Amino acid sequence: VQLQASGGGLVQAGGSLRLSCAASGPTFSTYATGWFRQAPGKEREFVAAISGSGGSTYYADSVKGRSTISRENAKNTVYLQMSSLKPEDTAVYFCAADSRWGGPLHLGHKSPTGYNYWGQGTLVTVSS
Repeated sequence: VQLQASGGGLVQAGGSLRLSCAASGPTFSTYATGWFRQAPGKEREFVAAISGSGGSTYYADSVKGRSTISRENAKNTVYLQMSSLKPEDTAVYFCAADSRWGGPLHLGHKSPTGYNYWGQGTLVTVSS
């Protein structure tokens, strides 16, 4: 599985962005997929996750209410719509997929260790 994250850029505080994670592979629709972010000097942190069916989602408290994760399995793509962006949202955003589990999300999907495929990241910069 290859993952390609895109959609990052420079945005003013209060603005919106939609990140996309395009995947190769015929069985991507069965994989739990997550978004993580890493700011300079900080550890990679969980942002959001969605099950393969799209029936369950998790969000980090820091983005809950401001972000929506969704997927279009026909396009092998997962999206992260972010709004009311804050300077503290500035980070490189990575998408990741778990090909080892085809069921609903579990708590392990809030950790980087819950995924075995990673994309290259897209930079989001929020100016104040």
